[in-house]
Amino acid sequence: MEATNLLYRDPALYDVVQSDSTSADLCQTLIEQHRPDARTLVDFGCGTGRDLEILAERFECIGVDLQPGMVDHAHQVRPGLDIRIGDMRTVRLGKRMDVVTCMGNSLAYVHDYEQISQVFATFAAHTRPDALLVLCSPVAPITRTEPTTAAVDTPRGPATVTIRHEWDLRTQINTMHRRWVLPWGDEAQDEIRRRVLFPRELERYAEGAGFEVLDMTDGTGAGPTGQSAYTVARYTRA
Repeated sequence: MEATNLLYRDPALYDVVQSDSTSADLCQTLIEQHRPDARTLVDFGCGTGRDLEILAERFECIGVDLQPGMVDHAHQVRPGLDIRIGDMRTVRLGKRMDVVTCMGNSLAYVHDYEQISQVFATFAAHTRPDALLVLCSPVAPITRTEPTTAAVDTPRGPATVTIRHEWDLRTQINTMHRRWVLPWGDEAQDEIRRRVLFPRELERYAEGAGFEVLDMTDGTGAGPTGQSAYTVARYTRA
């Protein structure tokens, strides 16, 4: 599982970088479309709980994340949330929920076929009959190779990050190489490796765990046309 991400080592910076995320809003819209009576939700790979905090206004929520630093930060800044340390390949909470979510490309940090199946088994182990699964993951590669540079506002001033992408077709892994120049002048580098699951591949994993895929969307209503997509599936096994 991914552990080199600079933002995982600095959860406060993670919150700043992700401050414009619309994942929770889109997730809630998809739930209202497909399971408007849902009341309970578990989010695997919840990070610092930014999305979970929004979803908790509507649902009774539990969050699970592998990174202890992210969970500790969540407990400090969002003490009202139920967020636990756990590995989504193996964790069992002993609860079944109306909705299971996995956003923020968390699934993409699992690269091995068997372990991806384990994650979907975890999803199934926490679902009630007719429960909804909503996950966001890469469904197409980033193939551009030229680096890009962007400015990032942080609590300690502006930082810059230069990003270069690398695509390995054989392993279906996109590697993002980042070089950070931090506000106080230090430089840092990190490398993020995300597994791309193509749409039909995602469907097969979902079906194998007892889910029927209802929709794949990039949020525009045009289907999975972008690099990442939201998959919505219903649990059909008794």
